[in-house]
Amino acid sequence: MPRPALLAHDLVRTLGTRRVLDGVSLTASPGRRVGLVGENGAGKSTLLRLLAGVDEPDAGQVVRPDDLGFLHQEMPFDGATTIARVLADALREARAVLAELDRLTRLLAGTPDDHPGHAGLLDAYGKQLEHAQESEAWDADRRAAIILGGLGLGGLGHDRTLGSLSGGQRGRLALAALLVRRPAALLLDEPTNHLDDEAAAFLEEQLRAQPGVVVAASHDRAFLDAVCTDLIDLDPAVHGPVRFGGNYSAYRAEKQAERERWEQRYTAEQEELEALRRSAGVTARRVAPDRGPRDNEKMGYGHRAGRVQQQVSRRVRNAARRLDELERTQVGRPPKPLRLHAGALTGAPVDGAPADNGPVHGTTAASAPVDSPLVALRDARVPGRLDVARLDIPAGDRLLVTGDNGAGKSTLLSLLAGRLDAEREGAVRRRPGLAVGLLTQDTVFERPDRSALDTYTHVLGAERAEAVPLGSLGLLGVTDLDKPVGQLSVGQRRRLALALLVAHPPHLLLLDEPTNHLSPRLCDELEDALGAGPGAIVVASHDRWLRGRWTGRRLRLRAGRLVSSDDTYGMRSTGGRLRPGTSGR
Repeated sequence: MPRPALLAHDLVRTLGTRRVLDGVSLTASPGRRVGLVGENGAGKSTLLRLLAGVDEPDAGQVVRPDDLGFLHQEMPFDGATTIARVLADALREARAVLAELDRLTRLLAGTPDDHPGHAGLLDAYGKQLEHAQESEAWDADRRAAIILGGLGLGGLGHDRTLGSLSGGQRGRLALAALLVRRPAALLLDEPTNHLDDEAAAFLEEQLRAQPGVVVAASHDRAFLDAVCTDLIDLDPAVHGPVRFGGNYSAYRAEKQAERERWEQRYTAEQEELEALRRSAGVTARRVAPDRGPRDNEKMGYGHRAGRVQQQVSRRVRNAARRLDELERTQVGRPPKPLRLHAGALTGAPVDGAPADNGPVHGTTAASAPVDSPLVALRDARVPGRLDVARLDIPAGDRLLVTGDNGAGKSTLLSLLAGRLDAEREGAVRRRPGLAVGLLTQDTVFERPDRSALDTYTHVLGAERAEAVPLGSLGLLGVTDLDKPVGQLSVGQRRRLALALLVAHPPHLLLLDEPTNHLSPRLCDELEDALGAGPGAIVVASHDRWLRGRWTGRRLRLRAGRLVSSDDTYGMRSTGGRLRPGTSGR
């Protein structure tokens, strides 16, 4: 029995006054795993809701399998529902298939071969058996146990209620229930949220084995690379959303080539437009400048002058016709990329100058030699959250901090930034005059009613904001500059916060999960900008793609302590704390 495809044709959806989707089509055959990528607000979640039938398009149509699973943000159960009940619901169809197969088996066994109904029973039994085999119904209970364990839920008692689970556990349970069901079409919105590396790798393996359709919206580049057979980019393009064959690596290469073609076409058309405007308006009329006839051409001057004017007129008409056509069909200007070039994120550290970024509590800022660390931690403790024996951040450092949720990554960045007090005075030593910038996970602006542009000017000052215009950074669209920051998406607010750091590069830049809420393209461009430069950059991240390509130093935190390092300037791990000695490789 062939599995059905998922089809969408010319979908249009307007939310408020904004057209989110404009003529989007999609065909996903069984075995295809389609990734949806694009900036926040590009329409990924909206498209999933239309495909799932949770929302209706303003125009266009969707043809979907009856057996469709959609990963909602919240599970369709109340808080008193047990894990056992959720699993029973996920296993209901498989058990119903087996129960019907048993019923047909009994009927067939009790029906003689020459009975008029035998042929019909045999046909029904064969179809049900095929259905059971395709859905692997006999293996459903074992599959459920494997999936729960793979997603980190194997240790939970099945009598636990949803209300007793964390948000991350509920999200993983919802994902597990869909994987147990194995629907003909599986729609997923950011499926790797709340998953550690092992669980994410397990999910990827499960999805690659799905016989039906998978459509997933994700910012997780490692997931897109491991799972997808096709990607649909909903960001602006010459002819609307574009489908790319292959995984994320193939998409990156093709996207770069496509942008180069777009830029070349735009440049060529603008040059042609400029030339046509000159021809139609000025140049063509000066082909035969006003001049009197020479003595030797007086007899034929009138005839030749008329012929020249006809040529001029024809050229003007042709130029005007081509100009009109090109003005109607020209491609738009390609959207500006994030303009962060290597070295632009940080400034050269100063030495001996008075600090100008306010007092730093729990910090010693005495004079220090030029080659001293920008920040040095010595037995720095934040009770219940962080305990670091020694950590130096030298100029030019590129340090990646990893660890599970709650390991202390954000606390470490806040301590380095001077936003937290250490337990012991002098535990944090900073080079005098050090300017530190911190991009936090939660971006909050004190005046949500103030526009993005006004916020940018207010924070930086008019002189700096004029020297580095917000629009020149490519982080916010022109239409978003005048929006109140309270109306911006989470990703747009993070990009505004990043713009404030980029516009006035600090000596030490601290980035807490910098790729959260950013499109894959923007993440790539941000990572490219983290390379060479005079200052230091410390990044805390779960991003597997970023971690897999990191070339600088690495530290790992566990329960607030540094437990491993690949090169921590003469530190080694002892009893869960890095001590002076050999490298912690």
